[in-house]
Amino acid sequence: MEWTDLKISAPRQYADTVEAIATGISGGGIYIEDYADLEAQVQAIAHVDLIEQELLEKDRETVIVHMYLSPDENPAEVVELLNSRLTAAAVPYTLALDGVEQEDWENAWRKYYHAMEIGSRLAICPSWEEYEGDRTVIRLDPGMAFGTGTHETTSLCLEQLDQRIQGGERVLDIGTGSGILAIAALLLGAGSAEGVDIDPMCVRTAGENAALNGVQDRLRVLVGDLSDKATGTYDLITANIVAAAIISLAPHVPALLAPGAVFIASGIIDTRKDEVIAGVTAAGLDVVEIHEKNGWVALVCRRKGE
Repeated sequence: MEWTDLKISAPRQYADTVEAIATGISGGGIYIEDYADLEAQVQAIAHVDLIEQELLEKDRETVIVHMYLSPDENPAEVVELLNSRLTAAAVPYTLALDGVEQEDWENAWRKYYHAMEIGSRLAICPSWEEYEGDRTVIRLDPGMAFGTGTHETTSLCLEQLDQRIQGGERVLDIGTGSGILAIAALLLGAGSAEGVDIDPMCVRTAGENAALNGVQDRLRVLVGDLSDKATGTYDLITANIVAAAIISLAPHVPALLAPGAVFIASGIIDTRKDEVIAGVTAAGLDVVEIHEKNGWVALVCRRKGE
């Protein structure tokens, strides 16, 4: 069956009014396109610096409120009611209608996400698939939190964990997102791990993923601002976040590293590589390895002199 996507476009200053009117009328939910603070949203939610040019070119002064009408609703009646209420509220607007094929939205993404092998020991597998092989399997379903292994920044970190975890390590994952890095470390043999994220939703998701993989008793996940929840020293620290956050975090890292420990920093777009290297070097870290993949960079660092 086909639903109707009824799109209301209006100047951004009328966004709250349009949202209130649409919410009062809609029986099938609404969705709001607002690109005014695109860069800040992407960094806060997705933890990446790169934004597609198509998004950057979006109109920042206009919001689009989508109303989804079910097949048994009469679009003409809804349009008439919208016209009446928007006009009464003195909102300048335009309306457009598109057909939307009904899908099982909750499960549609499953056709795009399948088991994948990373490094020499790891495999990431969604809950609905079976993996045949002798690799260490991370069970992970896509969710709102960043980190399924498909993005280059995450796979770069996982490859380093695959090489470096020998057994018994204490691990700190800053900006843990889905918890994938901390969970991978534990499954590879780390003794314990802590995950920190500023987003409570990520903390909840990481905890759920830890339980899915049977490591919830060895993973402590906390809401916090980067490293402020860390205690003591760690054998390995990961930070798959963004360049600016890594530079800000770097001065706190040396004191958290145990003798011989490494700091793996990823989420760095290649155009900011030199800036981040300069930042971590100034903070008392030596960059001992640089790994790059499709325009993204991961740095492996040690405390100066080690």
